[in-house]
Amino acid sequence: MRIIKRINGYTNTYSMKAYIFPGQGAQFTGMGLDLYEKSTLAQELFEQANEILGFSITDIMFEGTAEQLKETKVTQPAIFLHSVILAKVLGDSFQPEMVAGHSLGELSALVANGVLSFEDGLKLVSKRALAMQKACEAAPSTMAAVLGLDDNIVEETCAEIDGVVVAANYNCPGQLVISGENAAVEKACKVLTEKGARRALLLPVGGAFHSPMMEPAREELAKAIEETTFSEPTCPVYQNVPAKAVKNPDEIKRNLVAQLTAPVKWTQCVQAMIADGGTEFIEVGPGKVLQGLMRKIDRSVAAGGASFEA
Repeated sequence: MRIIKRINGYTNTYSMKAYIFPGQGAQFTGMGLDLYEKSTLAQELFEQANEILGFSITDIMFEGTAEQLKETKVTQPAIFLHSVILAKVLGDSFQPEMVAGHSLGELSALVANGVLSFEDGLKLVSKRALAMQKACEAAPSTMAAVLGLDDNIVEETCAEIDGVVVAANYNCPGQLVISGENAAVEKACKVLTEKGARRALLLPVGGAFHSPMMEPAREELAKAIEETTFSEPTCPVYQNVPAKAVKNPDEIKRNLVAQLTAPVKWTQCVQAMIADGGTEFIEVGPGKVLQGLMRKIDRSVAAGGASFEA
């Protein structure tokens, strides 16, 4: 027997399917090409995306170099398109009972559960990417992955370093990404290594995402989000900032804006989904990054990837 439970106004059961959407870093050359070749709907959506963006993102996704795909203004819409179009071509087999997305993936999740239209979601992703890239260019900054230390040690160390450096991504137990000014992040890496971190390595990213360095981008995105229609979700969305299920469209908007300068609480999101009944987690989009993190967060739940066969 499955137990019925109320989650933020939704009636759900303790045996639930959760769909999770990846963020920046999951891109690869050729991403989405299989969908384009197998599905007429996918072709239509990709062509619509080219028109909305004003350039042929499909050319870069299908045939571009790793360097081209790494540009924030390309990476974010590319991953969003791969994820959202895959969800749409799955048709009736895509029946999420809860959703979440890692950083950028949160926008993919919001389209997948009906909060945003495909067009509005893509426009917001594009504005988000351009605003973040502009902020990166205005103030050189970076991120680093810290492995093998408790979160509280990393947090305390960041607070002790001169300059801007903060905890940015709580990816899984023992893996926390820090973000901030170049010198401050480099100093933090040195100190954290001395404190016993297994590794503290700089990441090949454009700037300090999910840190105060993104404040100009947050202000720019806030305006765009305020002007966009957000509907009530068809199922709970577990947002990165509060790490809990959210239903109210205005609250979803606020959390989405705050996410640019606040940490991604991915570990906490997944733990909340499991506590609320999530038993099967399906990654929708390029790569298997989130499936790997799932195994480190809780091995007792099933994790796999969505696939489409024509």
